[in-house]
Amino acid sequence: MSERFYVNCPLEVGPTAIQGAEAHHLAVVCRLRPGDAVCLFNGDGREYHAVILEAGKRTVELDVQRIETPERELPFRLEVAVPLPKGDRAQVLVEKLTELGVHRLVPLRTARSVVHPGDAKRGKLERWVIEASKQCGRNLLLEVAPLTDWASYCERDDLPRLRWLAHPAPDGEVSLTRSRSDRVIAVGPEGGFTEEEVERAVSLGWQRVGLGPRILRVETAAITLAALCALSDALER
Repeated sequence: MSERFYVNCPLEVGPTAIQGAEAHHLAVVCRLRPGDAVCLFNGDGREYHAVILEAGKRTVELDVQRIETPERELPFRLEVAVPLPKGDRAQVLVEKLTELGVHRLVPLRTARSVVHPGDAKRGKLERWVIEASKQCGRNLLLEVAPLTDWASYCERDDLPRLRWLAHPAPDGEVSLTRSRSDRVIAVGPEGGFTEEEVERAVSLGWQRVGLGPRILRVETAAITLAALCALSDALER
């Protein structure tokens, strides 16, 4: 696969230019030169194969020669709602959910959550999405939603019918369902959801699912459940 670069503008066959950080990365870090082939994407689901015409430190001129629409997305919408963990663990969470094909990440505010990202943090999350998409080949960007209260989120009537709540229960082990239905996964913070939060969600149709006898970190639980959904799609292919 050619080197991939993100461009935040419409693309079409013909001349275009990259500026800013991506131009610096292409010309200075990757040391690509005129005549080299690259792949551009802007989050619209397609990728744009181009050849470098001129590579400067601040601007790179390219010629887009063809457009392709490879099938790299899940055939159903997958949403993950989770309080962000502390430090570098948040970056790991975002990167892996992007790689697994999650469509939307909803940072949650719960009774026990600690990290409540503002606009600046949200911008950093979106940059991590772009970097992960460049690496894994996704051409649709994972959407990062604003910080959302769990009390209002779990009651939304526009959520998919298939809703998983990561919370241990005697009969709450995950069964891998081979289904391509839209779904949403909710994971609690360190310490988990409160019993009141769980009871309210269950009364609204959320299905409690457990992930074994060990206590998993927030990002581990979210990534594991997202991977189970992605695997269910792989088994259907």
